[in-house]
Amino acid sequence: MLSHSGNVFVLSAPSGTGKSTLARQLVKQVTDLNFSVSFTTRRPRPGEVDGRDYFFVDDATFDRMVAEDGFVEWVSVYERRYGTGKAWIQEQLASGTDILLDIESKGARQVHKAIPDAVMVFLLPPSSGELASRLRGRGDESEEQVRIRLDYARHELSQFDSYDYLVVNDTVDQAYRKLESIIIATRCRRERMGKTAQRILESF
Repeated sequence: MLSHSGNVFVLSAPSGTGKSTLARQLVKQVTDLNFSVSFTTRRPRPGEVDGRDYFFVDDATFDRMVAEDGFVEWVSVYERRYGTGKAWIQEQLASGTDILLDIESKGARQVHKAIPDAVMVFLLPPSSGELASRLRGRGDESEEQVRIRLDYARHELSQFDSYDYLVVNDTVDQAYRKLESIIIATRCRRERMGKTAQRILESF
């Protein structure tokens, strides 16, 4: 179990639901929120930058990190592997910084086991048809890969009851406002604000 003073937000969703877009928007617009950049063995998509979107590594590097217990969590999805680096997470949490993890449900369960008070948020597509349309609209997946992703999306959606909050990404603006509200409300919880309230009380 990792000790920490910052808040940990876990955002999961089926591929194509828009979680990466919303995660980037949250980190850009919400103060004191850092994005946890995952390691992956998949190739970069057009426009993706190493160290910003993912740390892109080869299989040998990933194998070494697994052997050295270098991940808080790691999973294999669509014949590719993804993992959250332990050293970076520990450094951020120790400083009191809030972090946002963009990971699928299996990895999210591993994070929740290591950090039980992590705030778990699941982003849902409006429908299976809309999700299929978004996946095909990317233009970088074969029809077979789209089918695999839709099959896995159904599995991911079946895990929704393991999460604290559920947000439908019908429109990006509405989904963003709901996600931002979750972060703000979490920061205002008594467990997080108790010391501040006590300090103010003692000033009277």
